[in-house]
Amino acid sequence: MSATATYRVTGMTCGHCEKAVTEELSALDGVDSVRATADSGLVTVTSAAPLSDEDVRAAVDEAGYELAGRA
Repeated sequence: MSATATYRVTGMTCGHCEKAVTEELSALDGVDSVRATADSGLVTVTSAAPLSDEDVRAAVDEAGYELAGRA
């Protein structure tokens, strides 16, 4: 059974931003797919089990952006 969550990320403005966020989130254990959209500031993550908000925040911070919360 998989879990899907959508987050609002601030600071993404282009494809490079989307790629950076996607790469960091994809590196988290159990993540199956990530879809980041700079236009909306939304990132949807599908994983084997629900991810902790702290892990998601750390990955987004590592990419250079800010997690504003769940959408």
